[in-house]
Amino acid sequence: MNRRRAKKLAHRLVIAGLTSDTAAAARLLRAGADPDRPNAEGTTPLYQAAVHGVAPIVALLLAAGATPDLESGHGTEGTPLCAAALWAHDDVVRELLAYGADPELREDGGTGHTPLDWARHFGHTETIRLLEAARRLS
Repeated sequence: MNRRRAKKLAHRLVIAGLTSDTAAAARLLRAGADPDRPNAEGTTPLYQAAVHGVAPIVALLLAAGATPDLESGHGTEGTPLCAAALWAHDDVVRELLAYGADPELREDGGTGHTPLDWARHFGHTETIRLLEAARRLS
């Protein structure tokens, strides 16, 4: 696949996560979109779907080989699990943990918050429970 086409598919896959368009995400993945390739702004498809709580797209991306702990953005976004924990998207948290996302990984290249830090800061009780249970298993 040429670079221009790969870039266009990546952009569209990030948009699918933003707009909750599961059918489009599936089509793009079948067409060869790289589930880890960021758009021009550095946003990864998995982060976009996670921050917006789109569990079906998160599941599709993970099944297609997306890296669950890949940090998104140019220092302004973070990890998919941190994003999901921040917004209490518990179905997304479950998907990410099932695919091996590290509940103790600090974002911002290891210097920032953990998913549990975000969940505790905003008082997301169920998210806290999920992350603490995952920590005990790791």
